[in-house]
Amino acid sequence: MSLFDWFADRRKGQFVGKVIQEADEGEGGLWGKCPECNQVVYRKDLQENSSVCSNCGFHNRINSEERIELIADSGSFKPIDMDLSPTDPLGFKDRRAYADRIRESQANTGMKDGVVTGTCTVESIPMALAVMDFRFMGGSMGSVVGEKITRLIETATTNKLPLLIVCASGGARMQEGMLSLMQMAKISGALERHREAELLYMPLLTHPTTGGVTASFAMLGDLILAEPKALIGFAGRRVIEQTLREKLPENFQTAEYLQEHGFVDTIVPRTKLRATLSKLLRLHKR
Repeated sequence: MSLFDWFADRRKGQFVGKVIQEADEGEGGLWGKCPECNQVVYRKDLQENSSVCSNCGFHNRINSEERIELIADSGSFKPIDMDLSPTDPLGFKDRRAYADRIRESQANTGMKDGVVTGTCTVESIPMALAVMDFRFMGGSMGSVVGEKITRLIETATTNKLPLLIVCASGGARMQEGMLSLMQMAKISGALERHREAELLYMPLLTHPTTGGVTASFAMLGDLILAEPKALIGFAGRRVIEQTLREKLPENFQTAEYLQEHGFVDTIVPRTKLRATLSKLLRLHKR
């Protein structure tokens, strides 16, 4: 066997003779392992496939920058309200001060808070886009997240744009108390005005979408989209089981379960997302 053939087999995840393929340690290695099927994958191939495992279809988590690149036409995304930054109105402290958590998340992600908002085009069709980023304090919804999404909705309404919000969140941010819960009503009110203008709103539910985000704008779409096997719910599985005192189905709170029970309109694999969005936008284009 030639070196070229050996390397080709190695990239396909096969075992050749006594050579055992192993994942590289750390994020910067050439090889990784799928957390779903344990298949060793070539990281470059994984990235070129939108971070979806080619063996089992598992959707690895991606950040807001990767998500925008996946959805928007190249160079078309124009961010808005980039300078809004959270404060610490309650002087909140648990094991660590809230202000310290904010600074750490900002340093680690390069973001001011847990959502990126702006306008873009999808196959030349204008659209308003918000992308939540789970890296920033679990994508939790505080005052800045709520304000940025509300402003984006108002921009979409004023400019008669369809709207897509990519949801990825652990829910309302407890460090801001009632102020974070108020964002649910504020965003919902802005969405109602968007609906009254007869404009399209689509949430895309990714893994995970939970808590106050699920209880508000994630479930208010004209068309509710979801990624395969995304965890979607309000309270946690254990809390529900203890409250109901019964065992829940194994697939409970998955995108597939919610689609079966009418809470999700369609499940869209990430590799087909842009094409699907384009078709839906053209269908509803005014």
